[in-house]
Amino acid sequence: MTQMQGRGWSRRGVLAVAGAGAVVLGMPVAGRATPQEADDFAKKILGGAAAKSGKVQLIVKDVAESGANEPVRVVVDSPMSAADHVKAIHVIADGNPFPGVSSWFLTPKSGKADVAFRMRLAKTQVVRAYAVMSDGSVWQASQEVKVTIGGCGG
Repeated sequence: MTQMQGRGWSRRGVLAVAGAGAVVLGMPVAGRATPQEADDFAKKILGGAAAKSGKVQLIVKDVAESGANEPVRVVVDSPMSAADHVKAIHVIADGNPFPGVSSWFLTPKSGKADVAFRMRLAKTQVVRAYAVMSDGSVWQASQEVKVTIGGCGG
């Protein structure tokens, strides 16, 4: 069934919202992650694999006017075939209470490695996207996003 209860919700959309809710519920209330904590978290979820630049396109604004609800898109250059596909996409931010923002796990049947969501940016910080490929290689892109004074604390 492609539409959930006739409300225009796709199964992928429902799963994305449920996953985001699970991440939010598990977040600590106070404090901010440091760049070192973000690095440590990345090493943990990537199994220590070194990430190379390329293949991953992180689309997010350079300047967030409020930081409360910023659109983020991650696109990975992959044929998504059985022999060559993206297994996972992870987004990490080094200034939020918990550095692990979101993760998606894909199969060749996913069709394309392109995810979009909205995130809260607690302050000016670096956002990173990692793609784990079926051959074990890891690719990444990062971008600093400046949150303006009217946002979540600059």
